[in-house]
Amino acid sequence: MRAALLRLRRGTGLPVAFGGLLDGPRQVRIGELIGTGTRALQGLAISSGNGLGGKAVALSRPCAVTDYHVSRHISHEYDAAVAAEGLRSVLAVPVVVRRRVRGVLYGALRAAQPLGDRTLSAAVAAARDVEQALVVRDEVRSLLAAAREAGAAAEAGPGAGAWEQVREAHGALRALAPRVADAALRAELLAVCGRLESAATVPAQARDRPVALAPREVDVLSCVATGVTNAAAAERLGLRPETVKGYLRSAMRKLGAHTRLEAVVAARRAGLLP
Repeated sequence: MRAALLRLRRGTGLPVAFGGLLDGPRQVRIGELIGTGTRALQGLAISSGNGLGGKAVALSRPCAVTDYHVSRHISHEYDAAVAAEGLRSVLAVPVVVRRRVRGVLYGALRAAQPLGDRTLSAAVAAARDVEQALVVRDEVRSLLAAAREAGAAAEAGPGAGAWEQVREAHGALRALAPRVADAALRAELLAVCGRLESAATVPAQARDRPVALAPREVDVLSCVATGVTNAAAAERLGLRPETVKGYLRSAMRKLGAHTRLEAVVAARRAGLLP
């Protein structure tokens, strides 16, 4: 959210930017402020339909007013907080993921003047950043839940089907990790990957001596382990096919493997893959 608000302020030239994510069924809570002079807006709960932001939530589209306090197109439940900050021209852009509003970004001036299409377009682009981050976060959380379930099933009854689920989840999590901007969530994701790797069926005493592979080499091997082609691995990891080949060759050399299958087996014996 904060990164998106900084982008909004740079792209629009508006001195004030603030916003927040959904906090309840139909309510957004303001959690980030940039360029404000008071704390009047901090923690403000915006209900659907109320004020400018609530209107944007209810309509699922951007809304703007030239002079907030006298506008007849919005309700005025939040006038005191807006007045304390001295805001006049304000725009609100909803953050929408899979047709559901998940938050609102605001940009504002302390003068009453129209906000043009370029300003609105830049604000919408900033909201798209938040939407993409939320999509990735949702996907990570879904995969984390699936990975934990698969890991528990494999430990309870290590059949071939359970381990295939573990390996699929591990590969998907490794592919997502570089796209996760939230440091805490990325750390949680990689920790689950580590647990899946350590739960491998190869007994610890039978594992080969540890091999130092680069993170991207492990990412590529985790994809290869699921049977995908280099092209498919490249698409999943956001890399070029030639880059995937380079990482795979490097991993094979370090593991002393001559084929893709040998590399996967060697990585599992080294405890690098589940």
